[in-house]
Amino acid sequence: MLSSQVRAIVKSTVPLLETGGEALTTHFYKMMLSEYPEVRPLFNQAHQASGDQARALANGVLMYARHIDQLEVLGPLVNRIVAKHVALQILPEHYPIVGTCLLRAIREVLGEEIATDEVINAWGEAYNLLAGLLMGAEEEVYAASAEAEGGWRGGRSFRVERKVAESAEITSFYFVPADGGAVMDFTPGQFIGLRLDIDGEEARRNYSLSAAPNGRDYRISVKREAGGKVSNFLHDRVQEGDLLELFAPAGDFILRPSKKPLVLITAGVGITPALAMLEAAQDSGRRIHFIHCARNGSVHAFRDWVEAKAAAVPQLNHFFCYSEPHGDDEPHATGFLSRERLAQWLPVERDLDAYFLGPKGFMAQVKKHLRELGVPEAQSHYEFFGPAAALEA
Repeated sequence: MLSSQVRAIVKSTVPLLETGGEALTTHFYKMMLSEYPEVRPLFNQAHQASGDQARALANGVLMYARHIDQLEVLGPLVNRIVAKHVALQILPEHYPIVGTCLLRAIREVLGEEIATDEVINAWGEAYNLLAGLLMGAEEEVYAASAEAEGGWRGGRSFRVERKVAESAEITSFYFVPADGGAVMDFTPGQFIGLRLDIDGEEARRNYSLSAAPNGRDYRISVKREAGGKVSNFLHDRVQEGDLLELFAPAGDFILRPSKKPLVLITAGVGITPALAMLEAAQDSGRRIHFIHCARNGSVHAFRDWVEAKAAAVPQLNHFFCYSEPHGDDEPHATGFLSRERLAQWLPVERDLDAYFLGPKGFMAQVKKHLRELGVPEAQSHYEFFGPAAALEA
């Protein structure tokens, strides 16, 4: 445990982190990625370029400093970090690199007059405590995955059995183990990690599992991103029969057991984990409301699949909203998902479980709408495809 003096020193840096945290983490990433090339594959360079990664880390460092006296408050944040780390295979040898660069960044950005030896030593102790907590939690997940039926530790070779175009932008990949063995179960909403070799450079990414577990294969459905190094590689160069290295399923954005009405609200490629959730819940007897937003019919993946489910599952209601519809499109509504429209599509009773995923701006609006419409905040669940961030409408 940290001494009261160390906790007090760390908390004294909160005002500095509130105003200069992003500058500090931007400098941290620039330093670490240039001096330690072995960790570059662990980071999405698009998130680096946009600043999302630096902002997410700045928020995490600030939250840690603010709550250094009550770390239990950080439970949900820690769970998300552990899930992302596991899916990318962050290992104990990576933590000293991060710690060294973080302390250097604190000293270099804040300056020696503020970042004194006392401050650096206190943050060093605080970082080591956090690193120990994360490594312990991550090892528990790694060990559980290795011991599970069909599970494994580290990378495992999978063959692309099928590659299916789902829309003008989204393609599904079906993976089966190259060793012919079983695959471990997962909870709908979780994702897998991929390790790829793209022209001699390693890259790692997480992708949501877009079909319910079946013990035989995994499916991911990937949107082609403009300029996206990995998404374009998958779309253009990965073919049926190719072998890819996968990391075991992970993630804490999961469908939780409940008898309350289930509402799944998605936009764009955010539909992917909701498909697995819908498939898993279809025989539960729960009333299900499936709401999806897309630009138009050409980029709307899985519409036929959802409509077939709705025809077969009496308790399933589905609604589609297109912001830029084509002339022959037939959505239930056009424009963006307003609070009024959402109110019409939600169950009358607001004691429900809502799961939503899509672009950050979309999620911010949905979170705000759900709160204003009376859905309990504790029953409103969401996930980020990229670095975690605060949802502010």
